[in-house]
Amino acid sequence: MPIQRDALLSAYLDACETELRAFKPGNVSIYSEAHDMTVEDFRRSAAASGPFLCDSDLSLGEKIYHATRATREVVPCNTNLGIILLAAPLFQAFQEIREGETLRDTLRRVLGATTQTDADWTYKAIRLAQPGGLGESPDQDVRDAPEVTLLEAMRFAEHRDRIAYQYTNSFADVFDFAIPRYHRKLSQWGDKEWSAVAVFVGLLKHIPDSHIERKFGARYTGIVASRMAQIDKALSVSDRPEQVMPLLREVDAEFKSGGINPGTTADLTVACLLAVRLEALLGQRKRKTGCFLEA
Repeated sequence: MPIQRDALLSAYLDACETELRAFKPGNVSIYSEAHDMTVEDFRRSAAASGPFLCDSDLSLGEKIYHATRATREVVPCNTNLGIILLAAPLFQAFQEIREGETLRDTLRRVLGATTQTDADWTYKAIRLAQPGGLGESPDQDVRDAPEVTLLEAMRFAEHRDRIAYQYTNSFADVFDFAIPRYHRKLSQWGDKEWSAVAVFVGLLKHIPDSHIERKFGARYTGIVASRMAQIDKALSVSDRPEQVMPLLREVDAEFKSGGINPGTTADLTVACLLAVRLEALLGQRKRKTGCFLEA
C-alpha cells in the first residue's frame, strides 16, 4: 500500500520535535530559548510548513515557497527557512524514488533536474523569509529574477552557505557524516534526542556554521569548534550522556551571551533526522509491498 501523506507529515514533525528536544548549545531548544524565538514558534512553524512539504502535487520550488509562506503566517520571524530548503528535496526524492534506488540516489537526480522555475519560487521564499545576514551577491542575487536553475544558483552560494553546499554535493554532510553518526549513537545510547545532540556537536566541531559566519565572520570559528570538541570528547566516554548536561549548559550560556547561534547546524540536524525517518519509511514500504508505490 502507498505511504500516505500523514505518515510523511508525522516523520517531518517528529524530526523537528526531536531536534527541539535535543540540547544544542547556542540554539533554541526545550532547555533554553533565545534569539527572540521560542520553542512554540518552531512547533507552529513545523505544523504550518509540513503539509506543503509533503504535498506530492507541488514541485520542488513550490514546496519551498508555500511552506515558507505558511510559516510566515504563523510566526513573525525566520524560524525555518533552512529546514525547508533541506527538507523539500528530501521529500521530493521520496516521492520520485524508483525501484532499486536509494533515497540519496533519487536526491541526486532531483537536484540535477531543478529548473529556473524552481529557482524563481525559491528566490521568492527567501525574500519572504528575510534571513539574517542575507546581504547582496554579484551573481544571481535573490532580489532579482533568476536566470539559472536552482542547482546552478546554489553553486554561486556554496562557498558561503552550507545549505547551498548540500544542494551541490548531494547532501554530503547529511548522508556521509550525520546519518552514520546518528545510528552509531542511537545504537550506543538508545535515545534519539541524545543521538541528535551528538550529530549537532559533531557537525559543528568539523564544519563552521554559516549562520554564525554571516554575522561574525571567522571571529568565533575556532572557539566554537574547540568547545564542540570538548563536548564531543565528554560524550564519547559516557554511557550516560545526561552526565554532560552541566557542560552543555555552560557552553549554551556562553554562546547565547555573545549572540552565537549555530542555526545552520541545527537545520542540518533536522535534515539528518528527517532522512533517517524517510529511509525507515522506504524500508517499511519495501518489506510490505516488495515494490515502490507512489506516495
